[in-house]
Amino acid sequence: MARRSQTEDLFDTELADMPPELRWREWMGRVEAVIFASSEPVGRAVLARVVGRDCSIDLLIDDIRAELRGRPYELVSVAGGWQHRTKKAFGVAIRTATGVGARDDKALSQSESLVLLCIGYFQPITRAELGQVFGKEVSRDTVGHLRKLGFIAAGPRSPQPGAPYTYVTTSAFLSQFGFETLRDLPDFEKLEDAGLLSKDRLLAGEIPITAIGEQDDPPPPDLSDEA
Repeated sequence: MARRSQTEDLFDTELADMPPELRWREWMGRVEAVIFASSEPVGRAVLARVVGRDCSIDLLIDDIRAELRGRPYELVSVAGGWQHRTKKAFGVAIRTATGVGARDDKALSQSESLVLLCIGYFQPITRAELGQVFGKEVSRDTVGHLRKLGFIAAGPRSPQPGAPYTYVTTSAFLSQFGFETLRDLPDFEKLEDAGLLSKDRLLAGEIPITAIGEQDDPPPPDLSDEA
């Protein structure tokens, strides 16, 4: 276990000597600084380390959000924590100036999107069970690509014969698609209403799940670190 530095030992979280208004402003600054400095969503337990025991993290976040309303970035709730993100309205300006976002390295094909969506709804689920949902085998390449992107990981072993691995979504999946928890996943009816998914086409086998390397049957992904 790493030893705390003397500075950390002396870090004053309560700020009892400060007037209440100044104390609140200092807590706001600390919380925003921690979130700003992190490349990943920051959870409540981490933020609680820099504020007083009776401080309401939620009220602090509300006040920070209020101050950011006129800014090109905002504080969003995602993957069980909070993260600074630029507002979508400025996406074109960012791409024009820097090229960032012009090519999405995590873009998914329709097949991959549907497999990922299915894992999100029915996890933990095996590759064979995914095949049963779609009426055809889901390739190891498809599953392997989703794992490489960090959107899914190996879950618990299934109680089925042979104890195959199951797959579950990750916090990176929540973060990438702007979900705070899995409860934020839209239901199938809403997806159909939005024209994003047709359950009839899915059940009829019209969605080409086999399009990605299915026939080659490549070796399974390395799961040695997750046994």
